[in-house]
Amino acid sequence: MEFFRIKKDIPFMRHALVLNLVSAITFVAAVFFLWHKGLHLSVEFTGGTVMEVTYQKAADIQSIRQTIEGLGIVDTQVQNFGKAQDVLIQMPPLKGMTAAQQSEKVMTALQAKEPEAKLRRVEFVGPQVGDELAHDGLMALGMVIIGVVIYLAFRFEWKYAVAAIIANLHDVVIILGFFAFFQWEFSLSVLAAVLAVLGYSVNESVIIFDRVRENFRRLRGAEVQHVLDHAITSTISRTVITHACTQLMVLAMLFFGGPTLHYFAIALTIGILFGIYSSVFVAAAIAMWLGIKREDLIKHTGNKGKAEADGAVV
Repeated sequence: MEFFRIKKDIPFMRHALVLNLVSAITFVAAVFFLWHKGLHLSVEFTGGTVMEVTYQKAADIQSIRQTIEGLGIVDTQVQNFGKAQDVLIQMPPLKGMTAAQQSEKVMTALQAKEPEAKLRRVEFVGPQVGDELAHDGLMALGMVIIGVVIYLAFRFEWKYAVAAIIANLHDVVIILGFFAFFQWEFSLSVLAAVLAVLGYSVNESVIIFDRVRENFRRLRGAEVQHVLDHAITSTISRTVITHACTQLMVLAMLFFGGPTLHYFAIALTIGILFGIYSSVFVAAAIAMWLGIKREDLIKHTGNKGKAEADGAVV
């Protein structure tokens, strides 16, 4: 399905050096902010107090959040837990106050506004649990990266695998750089968004590299730069349809999903936008600079492989 078709190839690779220079500067800036400011980790990673409160009617999440912030407790996560009447509250630890004292202080304030509010449970999440979550999150990220490299190396060739994984890591680091620069809260849901972006971004690279492989077979004798430009241009319509539909869904979560989905949607928005950019200008350009050629896609097996290679040179 195509909404439009561009007949003349757009010379993307002509500007690859300049655009990758901009990308490199953005990447270095993201790394700097990650090192200088660090991530603003949520309660899941730092530890804190977790409360489950139930109401007789649907809970007003915004009012609950404002009440807790009025007590001087910032960076609090308030969300529905199961039913609309049940609320899960996650708060960072307060100095000089135990989890029981903190929960009692919060419940007193909540019951002053809604007397029917009842505390179901209260737990203290220690920093050790947060360390385990951080470790498991990094392990998950590492396993996804390794899986992508293996998949692309088998599907195409090592040059394509290296180009795609550099582009994907470029997206991940820039997302983390945005969160470090603006000090947005980095929670488990944001980590899930980062992992989703990895898979989403590599899909775009695979589509383009598939078209590159087809063009190498169809356009014999064509220069690599022309093959890449034709592959990217011929997939633009598909890219617009796919990413526009995905972005509409993410924007709906961003504007109507409430505070619970806010940073999750922001991470996906950044990832989608930079995923398109990196697949075209980072992955394709790096593959070109690594010296991809038609012969890379031909498996050499005896005389038949030699004949195919000879045919590829012609």
